[in-house]
Amino acid sequence: MQYREFGRSGWEVSILGFGCMRFPTLDAIPISENVNVEEAEAMVHHAIESGVNYLDSAYTYHNGKSEALLGEFLRGGYREQVRLATKCPVWMVERGEDFDRFLAEQMRRLRTDHIEYYLFHGLNARRWEAIGELGLLARAEAAVKDGRIGGIGFSFHDDFATFKEIVDGYEGWALCQIQYNYMDTENQAGTRGLSYAAEKGLPVVVMEPLLGGNLARPPREIAAIFEGFPVRRTPAQWALLWLWEQPGISVVLSGMSDMQQLEENLLTAELSATHALNAEELALLEKVRGKFAERAAVPCTACGYCMPCPSGVNIPEVFALYNSLVMYDDQLTPRFRYHRFLEEKERAAACTQCGECEEKCPQAIKVSELMPEVHAVLGEGRPPRQA
Repeated sequence: MQYREFGRSGWEVSILGFGCMRFPTLDAIPISENVNVEEAEAMVHHAIESGVNYLDSAYTYHNGKSEALLGEFLRGGYREQVRLATKCPVWMVERGEDFDRFLAEQMRRLRTDHIEYYLFHGLNARRWEAIGELGLLARAEAAVKDGRIGGIGFSFHDDFATFKEIVDGYEGWALCQIQYNYMDTENQAGTRGLSYAAEKGLPVVVMEPLLGGNLARPPREIAAIFEGFPVRRTPAQWALLWLWEQPGISVVLSGMSDMQQLEENLLTAELSATHALNAEELALLEKVRGKFAERAAVPCTACGYCMPCPSGVNIPEVFALYNSLVMYDDQLTPRFRYHRFLEEKERAAACTQCGECEEKCPQAIKVSELMPEVHAVLGEGRPPRQA
């Protein structure tokens, strides 16, 4: 296993971290609560024995079962070999004291009296505001002072401006966790956010390196591009190797769902120590990126000229989620994020077809015509017309 400095902490983290949101399941439904406990435990033990020393969970993973299972798996000396990260479900916190209640429950689940990294989960502008209103940073600082947690962090799903505001809004961050991969260089925090955090010495933990598995199992036309390249690697290996070459990344989380995926990722982590992608290999990934982009249903560039919408619709994010579903044939993740991260007033159904955004759109997108289709797909589960 390869290791890197975790910011300025003086501790070295394995470049591969174990994400505990996608344990293997018995019903073949991703992230369900029906976890294949025997296989999941074997995977966690094998990862730790292979040098993985960063494990990431959250209150809601596997419908609340991930933390409790992880607590069981880490008995017998494994707990002492790793650092744990888990997350406060900010959207479920209604009063300041809820923070301490959730933390106490999570420590019981994890069978520990100390959580090394406690993150505010899935921050966006709205949740960041709620943290201030409820005084949650003070609650977290008290938990650091009394030893319940080692450091305060956040995971993130919003735009770069919000990311920068959050990073600058608190001097005590111990880490940040962002969605990043070769398709997300301009999305959410993006490369600018990665660089900004790294410049401040803030450890960057990468989630969704394979976009929920979409980059590991691309559509046939894109898989053929990889298959036609002289160097044979799996799409997942290409994606991970690209990430481990990006400056500023401390650890890449992978939510592995079977032992084969774990073994492949461990081998790729070792390969990253001796192999740097050459110009031809980087060109291959650029070609793949372009082919994915061609599959987008809406030519939205997220320039933001359409905002603010008079009705409150988050137009760029709605189109980004819709494009993600179409581009990657992913029927699950974009719909989940549509309902979890967008308020009802921000969703496509709130569009009144006023046309104000269309006058401002440099791409001449017929927003009013598209919004009913987008909501039918993301909000109601109808297949997209392009499918």
